[in-house]
Amino acid sequence: MRRPLQAPHGEPQRAGGHDRLRVFLSAGEPSGDHHAAALLKAIRGLRPDAEFVGLGGPQLAAAGCELVADLTSLAVMWFLRVLLNIHRFVDLARQAERSFLDNRPDVLVMVDFPGFHWWLAWRARRHGIPVVFYCPPQIWAWASWRSRKMRRLVDHVLAALPFEQEWFAARGISSSLVGHPFFDELIARRDCNEASAEEAVPESLSEGPLVLVLPGSRGQEIEANLGTLLTAAERVQQRCPHARPVIGALHARHATRIQEELDRRGMKLPIEIGKTRQLIGRATAALAVSGSVSLELLAARVPTVIVYRVSGFAYVVQSWFRHARFITLVNLLAVEKPVGKACGQWLPPREVSPADPEAVYPEYLCVQDPAQQMAEHVSEWLEDEQLHRSVVTRLEEVAATVSHGGSAERAAEAVVEIAMRPVSLPHPRLAAGNEQAA
Repeated sequence: MRRPLQAPHGEPQRAGGHDRLRVFLSAGEPSGDHHAAALLKAIRGLRPDAEFVGLGGPQLAAAGCELVADLTSLAVMWFLRVLLNIHRFVDLARQAERSFLDNRPDVLVMVDFPGFHWWLAWRARRHGIPVVFYCPPQIWAWASWRSRKMRRLVDHVLAALPFEQEWFAARGISSSLVGHPFFDELIARRDCNEASAEEAVPESLSEGPLVLVLPGSRGQEIEANLGTLLTAAERVQQRCPHARPVIGALHARHATRIQEELDRRGMKLPIEIGKTRQLIGRATAALAVSGSVSLELLAARVPTVIVYRVSGFAYVVQSWFRHARFITLVNLLAVEKPVGKACGQWLPPREVSPADPEAVYPEYLCVQDPAQQMAEHVSEWLEDEQLHRSVVTRLEEVAATVSHGGSAERAAEAVVEIAMRPVSLPHPRLAAGNEQAA
């Protein structure tokens, strides 16, 4: 194994020791692949001579990155699947390290996907390569003890959210606030002519207040929450007959599963496939599974009720580890102190707890069915225009603090600046230790 980079007489030097800027990018999920591709383009705008190598997916490759391997093909969620693929992750880490040695980069930039990226950061640091985390893992929410690992293995964090940057800084982790890349995407989409896409949404959905039902983008989310969402939508329609519930499905296979459940219940609700963006633009209110879609609902100022149902066992486990006050990102952005101590419980609650009154989006992380509570929120918004407007006003206040573009450009500036810095020798523990340190 080649020894780590060393400068003459102990003086620090640039990681690559060459004239052209070399960046190693790594993204392990489709969303990260998209963000990494945007970052590549922004870096190239600053440094047209830059060379890019990395691990990623089709979007990163299309942007001009020479891929060592497609990491996005291994995006997995469940612990067992991770274990079954562990040998493939180890092989990819070794391939990346060989690339570090054969074509030494000036900086490693990682996008989310923390499990694998801890290994990759350890390998880069032991060779004296600066490590930057863009769209860092949300360790402030679930794994605060990993701040020590972040401090040891990562030179700089490019934070997406104000409270996130403050959390990292308070723990001695070098970080900068660059903004959330989602809003770059949103602005880019608005710049495109989407008139034809909007016309594809049936005009019949404009006959009354549109109540958008969003059951999630993953199969297990749909299975866990679809029944609750349909019951809530049915009760909203019973109380407010003028309302028009419509279901937004990501894929045709999701639509098939949703239609099966509608048929089983004897319900008739329209399902629109692949038109979530357009439906959000027309929605008066929404019922949604917790996820990144909350940011798009925020950008459109749509009052929304959030749900995420779990088993009793999962509820107890998360109660001991979750430090975030809410599960919905919009709510975390709306309150002064979004992160605190975990409140562990030995038993799951026997009934649905009321939504936190400080939440701009009422949310229910629960075991029991909160359909009645969710329906009441939406019905009240539809019946009381002043109440609906008060929620929209609060959403406007939250959006004013975060919904700005330019994340990729600010991140690119930071990456280039870090890549051009002299770097010191790696820590002896990283240079001589074993992979268990990662």
